[in-house]
This record gives sequence, structure tokens and C-alpha cells, in this order.
Amino acid sequence: MERSLSANTVEAYLRDVNHLREFISSEFGDISPVQVTPIQLRSFVQRVAEIGLSATTQSRMVSGIRSFYKYLLLEDRIEIDPSHLLETPKIGRKLPDTLEQDEIAKLIESIDLSTAEGERNRAILETLYGSGLRVSELVNLKISHIYFNEGFMRILGKGSKERLVPLGGLAAKRIQSYLKEIRIHAPIQKGEEDIVFLNNRGKRLTRVMIFYIIKKTVDNAGIKKNISPHTMRHSFATHLIEGGADLRAVQEMLGHESITTTEIYTHLDRDYLRSNIIQFHPREKKERQ
Repeated sequence: MERSLSANTVEAYLRDVNHLREFISSEFGDISPVQVTPIQLRSFVQRVAEIGLSATTQSRMVSGIRSFYKYLLLEDRIEIDPSHLLETPKIGRKLPDTLEQDEIAKLIESIDLSTAEGERNRAILETLYGSGLRVSELVNLKISHIYFNEGFMRILGKGSKERLVPLGGLAAKRIQSYLKEIRIHAPIQKGEEDIVFLNNRGKRLTRVMIFYIIKKTVDNAGIKKNISPHTMRHSFATHLIEGGADLRAVQEMLGHESITTTEIYTHLDRDYLRSNIIQFHPREKKERQ
């Protein structure tokens, strides 16, 4: 609560500390967390690396353990923090996977709108790609937070930070169609009355369900790429920047705290960069003349 961490982050940290407890118990016996030494913690981090977890996951696990021991230190349960010198793996700036604009169109247009699920799923994909939402933001999107007349949505992002995100015309049209023609006839569970996207039992969709919807749609569209819900967010940002959008504006729409996080989306393909250089560089212009 003090750090305003999201429920997902808290859950992940608790899971990581539990993994540490299980490791310590299996390797060093039944000892208390306050008795764990820096050497034992390094052994745990080494084991995590050996089983092939990504550098990002390893880094998060180390962060969770550090937070745990910082808490024990603040509560005077320990006098020395054994995680103080624990090193995190270096995380490379991996370029995110994206879909081309024609692939996005093919993906969305492949959805069968003759079914209630199709109407809902089309609205989901239009919203993900049209506004660049995180999956957690999409599944918790509220009807009362959509301002159709103004063309904006109020989004509760990471760390409970609110931001206004533009709502495109196509996404707005699909959401309204879903709300008026499909959702209105659905049984709605108590507490879910204001949630936009519901399953057939009237409850909000899970993150796993969104992943399944997108995977199924990708397969039906015949697209041979490993696509996740986050791919729609990556594609949203990349296509905006390719189209000339201001990086700061994209940062605001995505809800990135740091501009360096947004800069990864400047990975424009070589042909696009080359064509821009040829078109706009003064020396290239002179050569053509």
C-alpha cells in the first residue's frame, strides 16, 4: 500500500518469496527467513538462472526478495539485509514483436460478427489496438469511464495512476455496438454492472481469456506469428511513431513513467528509415536535383 503497487505485482512478489522459502528449505533445511545468508540468496538466484527463466523474470524475483528483506529490516526483524549486494541480471532492450498494419486489418476483419462473442471480441481488439491499453486495463475498463462524446477513456494504470486515453472512432463504434446489442441482453453478476467486457456468465474477462481470444483469432486469420495481447499495444505505439506521432504524446497515452521505456518503440524498420532519409535529408535532395 505504501508503494502503491498493483495487485499483480504484490501477487508476483509473494510468489517469488515463497519460491525462495521452498528453495532454502530443500537445500539448507528448515531455517527461518531471518537466518538466510547472502551466500544462500546468491545460490537461489543462480538456481533461478540455471532453470532458464528470462532476465526480466529473474530481475523481478530479485526485486521481490529485496523488498521482503527491506521490510524485515524496517520492522527490526533483522539487523543486516542479506539481499543488499544481490545482483540482478542485465536486461537487454529487446525489440517488441509487432504486427504490420495490413496484418492488424486482416486479424480484426477475420472475426465473425454474426455471433455475440464475435461482436465482443471485435470491440476488444479494436480497443486494444486503437488505444494501446494493457490487458489489465482492458479487463477492468468501466462503462462510466468512457466518454464517447469527448472521445476519451479514463484508465486506471500501473500503481493506480489515472490517465486519459483517446478513444478512436472505430473502437468507439464497436464498443457502443457491443454495449447496445450484446451486453444489454447478458446476465450480469453483482459487482460487475459497470465493467465493459463480460463473459457469458456476466463476469469480467480474465487476462488468460483475453490471451485465448487473441490466439484463436490469430489462428483463424492465418497469421503465422507468436502474438499476445501485448502485441496489440506494441503495434499501436509503433504505428503511431512511424506515422510521425510525438514521442511524449505516445508516452502519455501508454502511461509510461519514463520516456526511455517509450523510446523502444522507435525501432522503425530499415526500409522505413531509409526512405525517410532519402526523402528528407538535404544532401539526398540535392543529389536528386
